[in-house]
Amino acid sequence: MSDHSEEYKGHTKEYMWVFFALGVLTILELYIPDMHFLGKFGKGVGLTLLAVIKAFAVGWWYMHLKEEKAWLKFIALIPLSAGAYAFFLVLEGMYR
Repeated sequence: MSDHSEEYKGHTKEYMWVFFALGVLTILELYIPDMHFLGKFGKGVGLTLLAVIKAFAVGWWYMHLKEEKAWLKFIALIPLSAGAYAFFLVLEGMYR
């Protein structure tokens, strides 16, 4: 057996903070459609940004991407390029 000099540090406190933050973001998502001072585009952008932030938080903390090597983090970001491509296609279609 190998002797580990480092003790295991639990992540419960960190996970609870992330869980709380995700809950706050979810409550904010519920209120955005009722914000009448935002237009349809503003509501869409707001909801999309909150969804991306929440997905990042889940991947970073709960799926332990923060502990991975740099190349694996880069691979995890590749789907964002598809989202950016889709965004610009929609934008281009709106102004035709």
